[in-house]
Amino acid sequence: MLARGFRVFLLFTLLIASASRSHGQEYAIGADVSLARQAEQQGIIFKENGVATPVLEMLKAHGYNWVRLRIFHTPTDLPNNLDYTIAMAKTAKKLGFRILLDFHYSDTWADPGKQFTPKAWIGLSHDQLVKAVFAYTRDTITAFRSADALPDMVQVGNEIISGMLWPDGRLPENWDNLASLIKAGIAGVAAGAGDSPHPRIMIHIDRGGDKSGTKYFFDKINSYHVPYDVIGQSYYPWWHGSLNDLRNNLRFMAKEYKKDIFIVETAYNWKPTEYAKKRAPFPETPEGQKRFLEEVNRVVQGTPGGLGKAIFWWEPAVPPGPISSRGFFDEQGNVLPVVAAFDRLTRK
Repeated sequence: MLARGFRVFLLFTLLIASASRSHGQEYAIGADVSLARQAEQQGIIFKENGVATPVLEMLKAHGYNWVRLRIFHTPTDLPNNLDYTIAMAKTAKKLGFRILLDFHYSDTWADPGKQFTPKAWIGLSHDQLVKAVFAYTRDTITAFRSADALPDMVQVGNEIISGMLWPDGRLPENWDNLASLIKAGIAGVAAGAGDSPHPRIMIHIDRGGDKSGTKYFFDKINSYHVPYDVIGQSYYPWWHGSLNDLRNNLRFMAKEYKKDIFIVETAYNWKPTEYAKKRAPFPETPEGQKRFLEEVNRVVQGTPGGLGKAIFWWEPAVPPGPISSRGFFDEQGNVLPVVAAFDRLTRK
């Protein structure tokens, strides 16, 4: 049983967070650049027109105005700890970017197929886990605020269609637990922000082209009165359906939930990868990659009520490896045509 004082504080901070958020939202052109700093630290040189250029500066020059940064609790094999992520956020803020902070609540990747509880929290009871989520989130946001890098938006969990912090918050069996964990994270954001404007809250799943899956999840979340501002969706066509599936789901979400919607992860390959043995919706070539992004952006911007508010590319700049074909750079570090997808929209 949670202590009465903590329950009162949880309710109070949730009410403050809900009341303090603005409802307006500029159109966000963003990218998850969580591995870019590591790549540059490893000596990888990213170039445009043959000139070495820092990734964030390159994106800014092509109309990008948001970056997404993930954070792990205590990573061992990945760089995305508190110090690394704050350093990236400070650099991005200085360049004028807005920040979306993505809490994985794990020491490693969290997604629909795995939501590993941080090693430090293994063995905690549900009530103890709720308190840990609150305190960790509060302290993380406090650290960002102290570094003058307070995020503008926060994801409480990453692709949580199957829940988070397994087994305690695993779905479908533990909806009550998941709802209380999410609320603890939201309260932690508000507590960490203090007197500063509170970051908006996103709930993120991976059902970009799946109307029925989206409806099931958000109807359940809403039944628990979780106070969030933005629906986040991942959309990769080889997993999540056609552009028409995406369009239909965006229409559904806009009319049903009347909240801002971010396509917070999307990507496409510039060389044959996902469609080597099946028909591709766009050629897996540099030009096909750019066309994909342009078309997804048109679909998002066509969302009823102007509620399609953002498109984020997932990891444009990474070290060489299995996901580099989804990036913005070829094998020699030269930027590809996709970087210019928004030039005509953002340059006068």
